[in-house]
Amino acid sequence: MSTNKVTLTQFIIEQQRGLPDASGTFTILLNNIVTACKQISHKVNRGQLIDVLGSAESENVQGEVQKKLDIITNDIMVNALNWTGHLAGMASEEIDGLIPIPPEYPKGKYLALFDPLDGSSNIDINLAVGTIFSILRCREGIEPDIEDFLRKGAEQVCAGFVLYGPSTMMVLTTGHGVNGFTLDQDIGEFILTHANMKIPEETSEFAINMSNQRFWEPPVQRYIDECLQGKEGIRGKDFNMRWVASLVADVYRILTRGGVFLYPLDNKDPKKPAKLRIMYEANPMAFIIEQAGGACSTGRERVLDIKPSGIHQRIPLILGSKNEVERIVSYHVE
Repeated sequence: MSTNKVTLTQFIIEQQRGLPDASGTFTILLNNIVTACKQISHKVNRGQLIDVLGSAESENVQGEVQKKLDIITNDIMVNALNWTGHLAGMASEEIDGLIPIPPEYPKGKYLALFDPLDGSSNIDINLAVGTIFSILRCREGIEPDIEDFLRKGAEQVCAGFVLYGPSTMMVLTTGHGVNGFTLDQDIGEFILTHANMKIPEETSEFAINMSNQRFWEPPVQRYIDECLQGKEGIRGKDFNMRWVASLVADVYRILTRGGVFLYPLDNKDPKKPAKLRIMYEANPMAFIIEQAGGACSTGRERVLDIKPSGIHQRIPLILGSKNEVERIVSYHVE
């Protein structure tokens, strides 16, 4: 076996050498995120052995019941990043407002946004969960307010997620393609294992929560009906359905073998017509998917072009193999 293993740190440093104004600050910030994700991986792996499973008997800002690990992983992310001097501020899916940098620490030129434990409903049944993060640039020397965070997804300088599955995987983009790294538990380093990940344009696999079918809009009803008709129908081929109920796991599957993921607009709850949060889920995943050759839309507009109206805003999300996403969008246009 080859001993020439490229670590995540080495990979980022070599990428930055091609940038004339690179200072190394971003590399250090990313390493701090990596450290936090290693800690989370350890907690997830230990599970009931260290009594971190089950409900915390509290609700987050979204009105969702929190798991113990929702709170623990959020604290891990905050405590790993607030002292570094590389951030001007943070925002978390689990916290109502912005997370300021403590006054005793210096402030940097980046903003971090994160969903510390995506798919936490899976944690008690030992299915895949993950962490999603996004990094934006910030004006230096300021105390950022909400407007500094409410930026189009196209302005992200980095997005990534970590999948805590049979192995711990980090998928990352800095706007120059998508690469996957596997955590080598023996040496405690993420190693490049999936270079230049690309999503096939064609697919015969879709992921959607079929229990909501009666609440979907006609364009999505039409698309799923055509898939279910198989090769006897208008598409002329059989489709498989996959649904993990963990965005990181569904997106990772699409990155490795293609497919399309839908969490569309529905009328199940008029107060929550969409499920996924633009700042912590849709934007980072859209950045990754597009960098891997896929497409990401609400059905009506490109996700990365949306100007958010709030840090916890929810939007519909359709992403994956380019030709399938474009077909679904065309149905909305019609």
